[in-house]
Amino acid sequence: MSFDAHPRSSLIVALDFDSLSSALKFAKQVADLVGMFKIGSQLFTAAGPQAVREIAALGPGIFLDLKFHDIPNTVAGAILSCAAMPGVQLVNVHALGGRAMLHAAAQAISAAQAMGADRPRLLAVTILTSMDQKAMREVGIGGSSQSRVLRLAQLAKKAGADGVVASVKEARAIRKACGRDFLIVTPGVRPKDKASASKDDDQARTATPAEAIRAGADFLIVGRPILAASDARAAAQAVVDEITAAK
Repeated sequence: MSFDAHPRSSLIVALDFDSLSSALKFAKQVADLVGMFKIGSQLFTAAGPQAVREIAALGPGIFLDLKFHDIPNTVAGAILSCAAMPGVQLVNVHALGGRAMLHAAAQAISAAQAMGADRPRLLAVTILTSMDQKAMREVGIGGSSQSRVLRLAQLAKKAGADGVVASVKEARAIRKACGRDFLIVTPGVRPKDKASASKDDDQARTATPAEAIRAGADFLIVGRPILAASDARAAAQAVVDEITAAK
């Protein structure tokens, strides 16, 4: 991926808005401070591909976070559609969809290379960072979160994915097992002064930006600590400063 060397390249800000106008208004405030904007299911459901086009026009790349999990043929078609959208640099699927689905998504990404010189990179979501040990057991996932995440990361790599979405807690093990070129994108990142999760925080496995970088993460996803800040630019700059200090 062709990113500049500035630490802001590692910062992905989640645009968790229910309207494109709100997302654009916010994104314009911090566009020069971030590497990518993440468009997830909330904004994409509200505004569709238009959200990708208009947010991408601001300059930063797009992480289209739609977490596809379906039969292989359906997922392959969805990935091709994502790759055709402007500015999309990262797309993702659920690793729990299995090897055949992951492989179909990877083949679709490779086919998309003909659409442009630099194709999007394919990420596999391992275990959601909102899930703790109890939540995993409730859906029939045994073992520790680290062992399950590591197994899913290795499966994703074998199937052709470029990286994973995983918590900072598992990043070191993934880096050791999957190598330097395997991308690690970490959600649940909380700046140092907000590292203690509040009662209404649904992230169960969190860490600071410095902890994420030192653990081997390539990209950090930050949402509420920036979106809910009284000064969004200052909050984004604080995260970039933490990344800078850790590199």
